Amino acid sequence: MDIWDIGHSTRTEEEFIVLLKEHKIKAVVDVRRFPSSKKSPHFAKAHLETILRENRMDYAWLGDELGGFRKGGYEQWTKTQEFASGIKNLEDTARQKRTVFLCAERDYSRCHRRFIIELLKRKGWTVHHIAPYSKSHNQTSTLPLSFR
Repeated sequence: MDIWDIGHSTRTEEEFIVLLKEHKIKAVVDVRRFPSSKKSPHFAKAHLETILRENRMDYAWLGDELGGFRKGGYEQWTKTQEFASGIKNLEDTARQKRTVFLCAERDYSRCHRRFIIELLKRKGWTVHHIAPYSKSHNQTSTLPLSFR
């Protein structure tokens, strides 16, 4: 069972779509609690949903269940029924289509995605990180140099 994760960071819309297409992604699950971006407005929920549809990819927002910024901390949130429901929805999507889950932070180790990743790995999933990092960071990308 394979699933991918990505942080949009300050990537351009074009770079983001290229990365998804390189990895043959068919569904994007947004795990941002607040799906907007002042620095990169093309990652606002409505616009992101539109550009993904134009590129034949599905979009789902699971920010209520899997989004960060929780009272009591995210680790505590991972023990709730809402979180469990979100994980089930994410897994169901990934079983049907090649899926990436998305947040804003480029580095998953500095993001709440790390908790989702740890749980998925314990459940037998292989998690692939989409990011143009060096191989020493255990990232996967064949992004052309012009995008790095």
